[in-house]
Amino acid sequence: MNFDYTETQEMIAQSIRDFAAQHITPNIMEWDEAQHFPVDLFKKLGEMGFMGVLVPEEYGGSGLNYHDYVRIIEEISKVDSSIGLSVAAHNSLCTGHILQFGNEEQKKRWLPKLATAEWIGAWGLTEHNTGSDAGGMNTTAVKDGDYYVLNGAKNFITHAISGDIAVVIARTGEKGDSHGMSAFVIEKGTEGFTSGKKENKLGMRASETAELIFDNCRVHKDNMLGNEGEGFVQALKVLDGGRISIGALSLGIAKGAYEAAVKYANEREQFGKAIGKFQAIGFKLADMATEIEASELLIHKAAFMKNEGRRMTKIGAMAKMYASEVSVKVSNEAIQIHGGYGYTKDFPVEKFYRDAKLCTIGEGTTEIQKLVISRTILNS
Repeated sequence: MNFDYTETQEMIAQSIRDFAAQHITPNIMEWDEAQHFPVDLFKKLGEMGFMGVLVPEEYGGSGLNYHDYVRIIEEISKVDSSIGLSVAAHNSLCTGHILQFGNEEQKKRWLPKLATAEWIGAWGLTEHNTGSDAGGMNTTAVKDGDYYVLNGAKNFITHAISGDIAVVIARTGEKGDSHGMSAFVIEKGTEGFTSGKKENKLGMRASETAELIFDNCRVHKDNMLGNEGEGFVQALKVLDGGRISIGALSLGIAKGAYEAAVKYANEREQFGKAIGKFQAIGFKLADMATEIEASELLIHKAAFMKNEGRRMTKIGAMAKMYASEVSVKVSNEAIQIHGGYGYTKDFPVEKFYRDAKLCTIGEGTTEIQKLVISRTILNS
């Protein structure tokens, strides 16, 4: 098994570094403080092929694989994980759902605009009172001739305000029935489809999070992905791949915080020598490096299985759970190594620390990942 990055992956990484140095790094704290979602930046990323990573070239995408995708999310997130989160959500959730479950007409209709970031995508599953209990959703879609009428709201939705299109899961049957929900694609401007409150967040502040609201929103039956009643099952499969995204996001945060800690440990002197020479600091760095390495291996195993079309529910949950917890631990230790300076906004580690926590919550909490893993073990 070859663990080296391919030439394509190295070229991707370098292009992201160059792009980030020019377009992202100078703006990180300004965007963070203002909670500004830089739409124009994502248009530029679309021109580079990073908003349709997994979309085949015939639909305007880059046609790359999951190993390439992990490298893209990781490299962006090493610089600004808010941007990495939005790139991941656009690729794996909205675009990924249409790519995986759309018919040919639907793919031709929507994927080219998403792959180039002409349109920014959103994905709506979570509701105010149904976080991990997604099956208990209250948003309904009632059939009326050739249309479905949607009523309800989704919250914690990435790109809810700025997005041009959303894939939304709504209840078409009985509450709690896993085959009583369906997936719909809804374009911005559809009557009865609006955005609500924007969340004021601890971290990931440049990645927009808000409500989606449906008030007698009429959606044509041709906008349904798959058949009626398949939406929840589709969503679970989309989340399997999405966990690779969050794993890659977590990996980028951990690497960014670790690299900042190594740099500081080499530069900061106390008692006549660099603090990295002290065993207490050296052992912290050793633990951080080892856990990052383990995270990376888990994530790329999940990516390998996804590329092969194999069932990767368990390994995807493992990768997401482990990498996300490591990102929190590593960013915490990075602040500790920086001491008082790590608690200030003059150094990057405080932002990595704030951003990292979302990774243990979004697309299934750590506790939900343990539930998925244990059930898979016991049912195998």
